[in-house]
Amino acid sequence: MLTRGFKKLLAEANAVIETVSVADALQVHGDDDVVFVDIRDRVEREQTGAIQGAIHAPRGFLEFIADPESPMHNPALSRGKRVLLYCASGGRSTLAAKTLLDMGMDEVCHMAGGFAAWQQAGGPVEEVKP
Repeated sequence: MLTRGFKKLLAEANAVIETVSVADALQVHGDDDVVFVDIRDRVEREQTGAIQGAIHAPRGFLEFIADPESPMHNPALSRGKRVLLYCASGGRSTLAAKTLLDMGMDEVCHMAGGFAAWQQAGGPVEEVKP
């Protein structure tokens, strides 16, 4: 039996991470000091598109993409920018933000409501091709 299921993990993460609203995310979209990171998988992105200009770091590879010592590292995550994570609806990005905090990244947050909320708010979206 699990002693720390997803609800407990989400509650623990929410207690320590920063959550930004879609309205706040829209205000900083395009800011050179903020990097939007899409942690959804490839298929999700191809089906729905992505936030314009976001980099892709699938949740399953996030630790490797964030770590400068990894051959998979994306330098966009180590340039002193604020990292704003999003997923489809907010759950995975909550856990991902906690993971990056645990790894020592301090300028990290996630967007409440995820990509669905972004689309509903009319945020700029770009097509993702296979």
